[in-house]
Amino acid sequence: MLLREIAEILQAQPLNCLSELDIEIEAGFGADLLSDVLMFAKENFVLLTGLTNRQVITTADMVDARAVIFVRGKVPPPDVIAEAYVKRLPLLTTKYTLYEACGRLWSAGLAGMDSTRS
Repeated sequence: MLLREIAEILQAQPLNCLSELDIEIEAGFGADLLSDVLMFAKENFVLLTGLTNRQVITTADMVDARAVIFVRGKVPPPDVIAEAYVKRLPLLTTKYTLYEACGRLWSAGLAGMDSTRS
């Protein structure tokens, strides 16, 4: 599924990297515990989280997340957005809760990290 399609499903607004919206995403992972992201992340996924600090960008970069979507309408500080831009890590924000955003993506056919669904 393209990141652009994910953005449409979640009515998400891009915060940076507008040219990166046509990247392919194979799975989604929702977490507010960065240790879970480090433990369970696989390649080619989008991270959904309510955390907006710099550690989210560092963690996403470490595990090669393709994008980060902030839930509940959260927007990270400008320095966090700038750091993600330098790393070419697209950031988006959606009004939906973590639960609802993940459910919408699952219903649309995006696999989870522990799923073989395609």
